[in-house]
Amino acid sequence: MDSLNDFLIQKPRPLPVILAVDRSGSMGTNGKIDALNIALKDFINSIKDEDSNKAEIHVSLFSFGGESAVCDIPLTPIGQVDAPIYRAQGRTPMGGAFEMLKGLIEDKSQIPSRSYKPTIVLLTDGIPTDDFISPMNALINDGRSSKAFRIAMAIGDDADQNMLSKFVSSPEYLVLGENARDIRKFFRFVTMSVTQRMKSQKPDMQQIPQLPEDDTIDF
Repeated sequence: MDSLNDFLIQKPRPLPVILAVDRSGSMGTNGKIDALNIALKDFINSIKDEDSNKAEIHVSLFSFGGESAVCDIPLTPIGQVDAPIYRAQGRTPMGGAFEMLKGLIEDKSQIPSRSYKPTIVLLTDGIPTDDFISPMNALINDGRSSKAFRIAMAIGDDADQNMLSKFVSSPEYLVLGENARDIRKFFRFVTMSVTQRMKSQKPDMQQIPQLPEDDTIDF
């Protein structure tokens, strides 16, 4: 006789995608904040259309600017997420964002053990203005958060590429951009990375997606 378990439908496992974006004053120059707003909207709408019986995308969005980092979207199934509109202002409190990312990933009530490894996406055009070294080291080296895939984009020459090279999971995950146009291309790269994981037979094995030749950015 068949057991009840034979008829139960296995629910997709959560695949957390955690975004941390720079909204400091320097992002207000050369159209960067406008490009970020468009790119976030396109990214969210694109992955809403994806479907998988293995993984369900959950998105959380943090931003840092002014005097603090904030959580703008708590971890939420992608179908319920709408992109905010940012204004650029103030300093670059990136260390505060690292602390908040760490707190989210270590919280099993928000990211249960059955979840796939999170993807963390960081975008910035500047140097942190708060204490970031200890929070970053804790995020990338200790506990559950050390297992996350970490992707970052450095916009322009003022971004701290040395710091970001230490943040990412591997050198291939640091994307260098020169202008606002590159922000939108970066998020297309992120979209491909996330959807590739979602459709994979092994979503916890990440591969670098390839952008079309006419849509390349400097890796």
